[in-house]
Amino acid sequence: MGLPPLAPEASASANSATSAISARQELQSIPTNATSRSTGSYELRPAVPSPPVTRARSDFVPVVGLILGATFGVSGTFVSSDAVRQVFWLIDGLGVIVATTLLAVRFLRSGHDTVAAGFLVFALGESLLLSGTAAGLDASVPSFGAGVALWAAGLLLISLPSTLTAWVRGAGVAAAVLFAIVAARIFRGERLLPTSQPLPFFAYPLVVLTFFGWIVTIVKGR
Repeated sequence: MGLPPLAPEASASANSATSAISARQELQSIPTNATSRSTGSYELRPAVPSPPVTRARSDFVPVVGLILGATFGVSGTFVSSDAVRQVFWLIDGLGVIVATTLLAVRFLRSGHDTVAAGFLVFALGESLLLSGTAAGLDASVPSFGAGVALWAAGLLLISLPSTLTAWVRGAGVAAAVLFAIVAARIFRGERLLPTSQPLPFFAYPLVVLTFFGWIVTIVKGR
């Protein structure tokens, strides 16, 4: 004699029990996103997010740019060949523009708007200096005067707030004052070349010292 068919209620109960057993087995097969308690129940948890990307890679570019700017910028003032000088100052200008633009973005994201604006103004000044490099020393005087004027403004915007270390700010303010003097003399009609002595020649070491301070700031992650 055949067994009688299950009632609809019994069939639904059997299906529910089967579904519950399957769900329990699936929970037991997830070792990473489920945790077991002493009661035998399981609690689903979100996957652990991946650790944030470190700043080491993003800091590499501005550091290299500032090193190139300091090295080739100062070296260009000592070479006698116009062609070599112009190539050196090309590398210097590109490195400084890239570095200071990235620093502007970095300080803007951290909420230091004035310092970020200072780096941006400094990059604009470097762009003017670079635009006259290929014309030679004599022909580059007008763009040089405008560029160092923006240098002075940018250095003041960067150095006057208390964001950076005191000695870095001091070097930046001193360089800003000297370059402001150079810009004022050029706009008054003097023909000050980029290699003229005592100014602007002896103002360059202060810029290099300021660059070094910026590099230290980047490395320390301040």
